[in-house]
Amino acid sequence: MALRQSKVKICGLTDAPAIEAALSAGADYLGFVFYEPSPRHLSYDEAAVLAGASDCPAKKVALTVDANDRRLNDIFKSLNPDLLQLHGEETPERVSHIKNRFGVPIIKAIKIASRDDLAKIDDYLTVADILLFDAKMAPDAKNALPGGNGISFDWDILDAAGLNGKFMLSGGLDADNVAEAVAHLHPEILDVSSGVERAPGKKDPELIRGFMAAVAKANQQEYAA
Repeated sequence: MALRQSKVKICGLTDAPAIEAALSAGADYLGFVFYEPSPRHLSYDEAAVLAGASDCPAKKVALTVDANDRRLNDIFKSLNPDLLQLHGEETPERVSHIKNRFGVPIIKAIKIASRDDLAKIDDYLTVADILLFDAKMAPDAKNALPGGNGISFDWDILDAAGLNGKFMLSGGLDADNVAEAVAHLHPEILDVSSGVERAPGKKDPELIRGFMAAVAKANQQEYAA
């Protein structure tokens, strides 16, 4: 029997051509960012238009950073997401509140730089539906965003987590290294943003297709019956 194949989320989508490329290439999740400092940030009107362009089996994910309930209400009105991705410093209590109030699955990002960062996992396992592991930026890093910075972390750190691939992997993924990620970690979901961009916030349809082809090849090699 073939094992579970890694799915793909294309995050930070800002225009219809990128969405079309993601959908035609078979992306499982479409990510939309609601965080003003990000070059991928969408207004509510922009999100509403793009939501209309993504009527498909792929699930819509709204990425937020320490958003309050009022902002989350507005996001639901504009995008009606299938999942919420919390990429800030949301506490387990806050995650639980959001899940209960809005009734959709929650992706909670945990930033990783060392094994010490794994200590947070147990606090979120019972309140989040999916844990996402992303690279933690250095405290003195300039112009760093909560995610989408195009840097990776030492994947060996996750070996100690004991999650058996049941997580989302982010941080510096692209067509050149995604096969290694699949072979090493077998993540349930691969999350790519800057790795399929020609400039910050500008997705490249060819890079999206190239990434998806690389994932398909890696899945075929790793999960063949």
